[in-house]
Amino acid sequence: MIRALIFDFDGLIFDSETPDFVSWQETYTAHGVELAREVWNAYIGTITFDPYQHLEALVGRPIDRTAVHAVRKARDDELLAAQTILPGVEAYLAQARELGLKVAIASSSDHDWVDGHLQRLGLFDQFEQIHCSDDVGGVGKPDPAVYRAAVTALGVAPHEALALEDSPNGVRAARAAGVWCTAVPNQMTRDLNFDHADYRLTALTDMPLRQLIAEVTRASR
Repeated sequence: MIRALIFDFDGLIFDSETPDFVSWQETYTAHGVELAREVWNAYIGTITFDPYQHLEALVGRPIDRTAVHAVRKARDDELLAAQTILPGVEAYLAQARELGLKVAIASSSDHDWVDGHLQRLGLFDQFEQIHCSDDVGGVGKPDPAVYRAAVTALGVAPHEALALEDSPNGVRAARAAGVWCTAVPNQMTRDLNFDHADYRLTALTDMPLRQLIAEVTRASR
C-alpha cells in the first residue's frame, strides 16, 4: 500500500536543468569549446560534476572562475525567472491530499536553492518534509541517503512510498532506498535510459495519481 509520495525537485517540479545547461553551454561557447550534451546528461540529478574544472581541461588553461561565475549566473538567473511550476505538479499535490498521502521532497540540491524556489513558486507549505543534500552530509543522488532520510522522517516503510524522478540518477537513488519510482523525464532527460524505473510517464498529466499508483504496483509485482 502506498502511503507517501516523494517528489524530486530540479527537473520534476521546476525546470532548472534547461537554464543551467543553456547558460553553461553558452559559457563554453564563449571560450571556444563545446559542452557535449552526453557529458552533461551523465550528471543530471547528482552533484559530482564540476563544469569549471571540465571547462579548464578543454581550453587547456586556468580560467577566471569569479568572472565566469558572475556572467554565467546572471544568464542562469535570467532564464530561471521565466520558469514556472511544471505541468501536473499541482494536480498531483491535490490528489495526494485527497488520497491521504504524506508528501515530501528528496533533492540533490541544497536547502537554500530548493526552499527559496519553493517559496517563490508558492509551494513551500505543500510538503510535510523537504530533504536535501545538506541534510545527509552533502551526498547527492544516485546515493540513496536523501530518500532514506525522507521515508524515515515521513514514518513510512520504503515500499510504502512512491518517488517521482526525472533523471536516471534519481531513479537509481530511489530504487536503492527500496522506494517505488516512476520516471517522468523532461526535455533534457527524455532520451536517457530509464529501464530501471518501475514505471514511466511522459508527463504527470498523462494519468491521475490514483491510476499511476495502481499501474506501478501492478506492473512491478
